[in-house]
Amino acid sequence: MTARATEVSAAGVHKAAVLGSPIAHSLSPQLHNAAYAALGLDDWTYGRFDVDEAALAAFLVGLGPEWAGLSLTMPLKRAVIPLLDSITDTARSVEAVNTVVFHADGRRTGDNTDIPGLVAALHEQGVDKIESAAILGAGATASSALAALARICSGEVVAYVRSEQRADEMRGWGERLGVRVRTADWADAERAFAAPLVISTTPKGGTDHLASLVPERVGTLFDVVYDPWPTPLAAAWQHRGGPVLSGLDLLVHQAVFQFEQFTGDRRPVLGAMREAGLRALG
Repeated sequence: MTARATEVSAAGVHKAAVLGSPIAHSLSPQLHNAAYAALGLDDWTYGRFDVDEAALAAFLVGLGPEWAGLSLTMPLKRAVIPLLDSITDTARSVEAVNTVVFHADGRRTGDNTDIPGLVAALHEQGVDKIESAAILGAGATASSALAALARICSGEVVAYVRSEQRADEMRGWGERLGVRVRTADWADAERAFAAPLVISTTPKGGTDHLASLVPERVGTLFDVVYDPWPTPLAAAWQHRGGPVLSGLDLLVHQAVFQFEQFTGDRRPVLGAMREAGLRALG
């Protein structure tokens, strides 16, 4: 256990939680509490709070010294940045914070664990270096996917988007992150399937119409949806024998990084988190 955990332990009770709106669907409490139980951290609790952008500042002010950290989901990932003392280079690269750590001296720091979470999930699947990739969609998750690809992709990334505005945004993110991005029209999204790695960042239902177009030979698919699972696209991909990662893979890997920052405990909890996530999803 690191000094960070020792400092927090002085308060006797330790709290963390996920914030967002809506938030009832979040699996984060199950994942983090399973990790606490697995390691015998009986004085740690992790909850969830429905907090929107307007209420965020007051919520942070009201937190006591027992609070170690927060996980953030939409719509708070950018709204929190002005309320923090500093953010990491990783968070700054995509202008999004999903992790807030409270320090003993009162500082609040922000990080983004989605990006290393994506990289770690791909690494677990054996995807460490690739020559090219495709992204389906152009929202906030797509920018995190680009940041992850900046670490492992040596060549071009093709982003399939629905509008010229989204295309401009993805090209802008590519320039900022040092990734060669070419955009293509969403109507041609099936062409993405020729890439060795396809990352689908659309919400559930967004790629259902593409399931019947999956070719016989495929690379790796990372579909960030986790409920319902498998998506029609993921099921079709698995039928072709291609490796598939789900949103749960991303969720548990990014949660491990959060757990370590909140507690300072580096003992392995990935297995306990994944089991809890699978159990919660039925």
